[in-house]
Amino acid sequence: MSIDVSTRSAGSAAAPTGRSLRGSLRRIAEAAVTPLELDDVLDVFHPLRAGATLRGKVVSVTAETADSATIVIKPGRDWAGHVPGQYLRVGVDVDGVRLWRTYSLTHGPRADRCISITVKAIPDGVVSNHLVRRVRAGQMIHLGQAEGDFVLSTPMPAKLLLVTAGSGITPVIGMLRNLFSRATPFGGDIVLLHSALSRSEVIFGEELREYAAAGKLRLVELHTDTDGMLDVDDLATIVPDLAERTTYACGPVGLLDALEAHHGARELPLHIERFRTATVVTGEGGTVSFAKNGATVVADAATPILDAAEAAGVLMPSGCRMGVCFGCVLPLREGAVRDLRNGQLTVAAPGDGVIIQTCISAAAGACEIDH
Repeated sequence: MSIDVSTRSAGSAAAPTGRSLRGSLRRIAEAAVTPLELDDVLDVFHPLRAGATLRGKVVSVTAETADSATIVIKPGRDWAGHVPGQYLRVGVDVDGVRLWRTYSLTHGPRADRCISITVKAIPDGVVSNHLVRRVRAGQMIHLGQAEGDFVLSTPMPAKLLLVTAGSGITPVIGMLRNLFSRATPFGGDIVLLHSALSRSEVIFGEELREYAAAGKLRLVELHTDTDGMLDVDDLATIVPDLAERTTYACGPVGLLDALEAHHGARELPLHIERFRTATVVTGEGGTVSFAKNGATVVADAATPILDAAEAAGVLMPSGCRMGVCFGCVLPLREGAVRDLRNGQLTVAAPGDGVIIQTCISAAAGACEIDH
């Protein structure tokens, strides 16, 4: 006997489709975790999933010198990739304060999708010392997407001069690793001029010397404990064919300013990456500026930014007003805010754009919001 499966009685219901079934299951799950959002629970068990706030899991921490370490990170599924030479923002929680700093990526794209940064601990550097000395494999950190235009041009110049000092080598090592790992390695002429306090302070020193020994580049090391500081007027002696090379440079402000003046006077091509050091002063309450509409309001340390802004006539996105729905989130471009639930500080250096919830955040000093 055959049965026509397409025929149903008038009172029968259609079988649920895969999409409607998933929707039903999600509604049941959301009801079970109320007042939290289901995404909040998923973030605990699957923090690297697509759609979650971008974070990364520390895979390994490897010492490079006595004061520097390479941190390999598995980023969340929404990591968009990068070009060697670019940087990203890294956010870590240190003693109840979320701090963001910018670090260069030290690898090209990897087969395992991991990324790496190399951090040099600086005196009194809260984040750099935390990353070098306290972070361990398995910990989660916050990430921004890759940014920056300090990348090798296409087509590649036939002759390159790379000038770096200290941790200024970090974006350049990413470029070199990518060039030398290609199926058809770069066959151009590279001179790397690197300055460090001493031979033992050269980050990636062994790797760079191996490249030089293999004939992949010409390495010129200057150690300030024996050679003194680099004088850009000596470049023509160190690199006789300087006028034929495109220069990429990364390092302290003084070096880059000198290179800009030197190359500018001779009309030589120069690409630079500057370190940015920013200090955010925190306090109790402060002014809140809104970048797009030009409004500025004064908020005390106990009033949510959302409430202070609305009281001053600023139209703000909002939702539950309890820190649950994330309907009020906006980018903090600069300054510091304090979470009214737990006292945790979130600090943003100029241009960072750290996402905050305005309904549960109070001003902790002057700050600027992208709204």
